[in-house]
Amino acid sequence: MNIAIETQKNWTPSRVSELYALPFNDLIFRAHGTHRENFDPNEIQLSTLLSIKTGGCPEDCGYCPQSARHHTGVENEPLLPLEEVIAAAKAAKASGATRFCMGAAWRGPKQRDLDAVAKMVSEVRQLGLETCVTLGMLKEGQAEQLKEAGLDYYNHNLDTAPDFYGHIVSTRRYEDRIETLERARAADLKLCCGGIIGMGESRTQRASLIAQLANFDPPPESVPINNLVQVPGTPLEGTPQLDPFEFVRTVAVARITMPKSYVRLSAGRQELGEAIQALCFFAGANSIFCGDKLLTTGNPEMASDQALFGRLGLRATT
Repeated sequence: MNIAIETQKNWTPSRVSELYALPFNDLIFRAHGTHRENFDPNEIQLSTLLSIKTGGCPEDCGYCPQSARHHTGVENEPLLPLEEVIAAAKAAKASGATRFCMGAAWRGPKQRDLDAVAKMVSEVRQLGLETCVTLGMLKEGQAEQLKEAGLDYYNHNLDTAPDFYGHIVSTRRYEDRIETLERARAADLKLCCGGIIGMGESRTQRASLIAQLANFDPPPESVPINNLVQVPGTPLEGTPQLDPFEFVRTVAVARITMPKSYVRLSAGRQELGEAIQALCFFAGANSIFCGDKLLTTGNPEMASDQALFGRLGLRATT
């Protein structure tokens, strides 16, 4: 399955920029209408993310505390034992999560590592949870092995616009990301693919990222929108903070351009605060990561999320 950068939908950066430029109320109204046409507006899908292999990554992604090139205090740890992963998956299910995501700080998995992860996927799938992994770049045949183990989603974010990508990562090409996504699609895996905003990119570049995602054929089934978490010791520490209403606009634009995708509030949700999160839910976000940690950075506690859902009249999908 070829992932075309331009398809018949033709969401050019210019067209996406026109959405961004709408008056805020008009944009949110349009996004909410699109959301209601495709989803129950009061349901939120819950996913839990576990770091199964932390630190020591050879890549130089400017936002990532797990890079061995940055001095962030994150230690290089081995792959978690199977029993710890299963225990975490059971806890996630008990908390209401329907998808369990496993992340490893690799450039790409070695075969022995992939064998171990495939076993984790199989065991988690048997618990009745959807499965997702993010393992870096995939080689030929690896996506098929994961599919055979029972994997549902492969996460591999584009991060940002093609013309801004080189400012953030130099150890992996944009085309490498597209190639891994193509391999996942060819193995009939669903895609979890989004990006990070607030890294110093322009609105035009944010529009370009959304256009790239919307023009996949089909678009990613899950689209995580990350708000940059500025970790001390990473190159992006000190980047000017993004206007939170620009984050809401990005969620709304993602909903309009990818009407049938789940749009997830991912990293940086804690920094947004409850009022902005509520606006994001109205604008079409219908998935979150739950749990007090996302790989190595903080996340709202489950009790806080449940309290917010109660105040907003939202409910978790089952």
